[in-house]
Amino acid sequence: MPDEAGFLSAAALADVYRRGERSAVEVTREVLDRIDRMDRELNAFVTLTPERAMADAQRADGLLRDGGAGPLCGVPYTLKDLVPTRGIPTGYGSRVWRDPAPAADAPVAERLAASGAVLLGKTTVPEHGFKGDSGNPLNGPCPNPWRADRTPGGSSSGAAVAAAVGFGPLHQGSDGAGSIRIPASFCGVFGHKPTFGLVAHPPAGGFALSHLGPITRTVGDAALLLDAMVGFDARDRLSVPPPERSFAEALGRPLSRLRIAFSPDLGYAAVEPQVASVVAEAARRFAELGHDVEEIDLGLEDPWWIERELWLSMFAASCPDALDHGDQVSPGLVRLVERAAERGSQAVGEALDARAALLLTIGERLAGYHLLLCPSLPCTAFPLGDDQPVSVAGRAYDDLGWTQFCYPFNLTGQPACSVPCGLADGLPVGLQIVGRRLEDALVLRAAAAYEAAHPFPRPPV
Repeated sequence: MPDEAGFLSAAALADVYRRGERSAVEVTREVLDRIDRMDRELNAFVTLTPERAMADAQRADGLLRDGGAGPLCGVPYTLKDLVPTRGIPTGYGSRVWRDPAPAADAPVAERLAASGAVLLGKTTVPEHGFKGDSGNPLNGPCPNPWRADRTPGGSSSGAAVAAAVGFGPLHQGSDGAGSIRIPASFCGVFGHKPTFGLVAHPPAGGFALSHLGPITRTVGDAALLLDAMVGFDARDRLSVPPPERSFAEALGRPLSRLRIAFSPDLGYAAVEPQVASVVAEAARRFAELGHDVEEIDLGLEDPWWIERELWLSMFAASCPDALDHGDQVSPGLVRLVERAAERGSQAVGEALDARAALLLTIGERLAGYHLLLCPSLPCTAFPLGDDQPVSVAGRAYDDLGWTQFCYPFNLTGQPACSVPCGLADGLPVGLQIVGRRLEDALVLRAAAAYEAAHPFPRPPV
């Protein structure tokens, strides 16, 4: 399988290792060679860790020989460059806040290292993950693998590109307003934002919006990666225990007939017509799979103002000295911090109250439904280098307001995934599947059923 190791799923690699057809060292070397040939144009990585990768692979081969291997042993993975990783530069996409050698692993880095998987490196992000494009002052942008003049989305930009082009099967992302689901949708891969708290993410302040989760080519790989990521961690005051049954095991159970709501606009969103058409067809396919799908008027008011207030406060707290560094910081990030300084505590308090009310409202309006279907995004990938689309269906937005299907479920903490469901103008479109809190397994099972019936092609790179 020359040059195909990077496209093998984690489960397929485990079978290859178990049968003794390839070693983890051989597979890792092949994937690193692929990255070396292709990443000059794709820029998915800000930091490659070949020495760490080969050491991890050698250790994995020992475990495989001794019978002590777990399901991810020897499987290549990446970490987003917002995750502190002991001894490996963590750049945050920034020349100002780059940490050349963190003293300790973040919980997710610690857990994935313990799984026996092979760390390839850290993937490209916009500065502090502030936008839905990929550019940053540290190592520049990465292009969309479907069209090089388009963005892959952000902020888990490099992770989604790496998944799409066969730089190994497993990629960690994070999502505060869509940062897993945006690049998953734009790049035609699978991304899952877990229930908030399933994956520990300290420090998690009162404004916490970011969820850590997997970006992969297949739902099965996402389930395996999520199994390794979840777990209670006392360093995160909002951490919750993992489910009793693994997510990978849950995928093996057949789906009973589900009652599924389909909302094309959540009550307020503008959507490009071609995207709306592709997503509506994907929703109809769930009826073909034997489920009861009902188009509903969810009737929500746009909660962007809630997300915006908490989001601005978060950046003001994490980048308090942004205004002191002038042109060394992304202009868009500077503008966010400036705007945060203009707002008072009353606006934040009102947003926190409204966030709590939104959870109740969505719960009431989806009572009786197992899942909600809607677009992941209202458009396909916009031009590379733009912080956001100029407009969507004739409507202009500020900042991440265009991610209008994503941020409501950051505010509520519900599980939500983006599964590729078709093309519009030759670019991928994502279908979002949203579940009740802590019902991630059902979201993944529904996505796996859709994926099995409607597999998605690789990008033309």
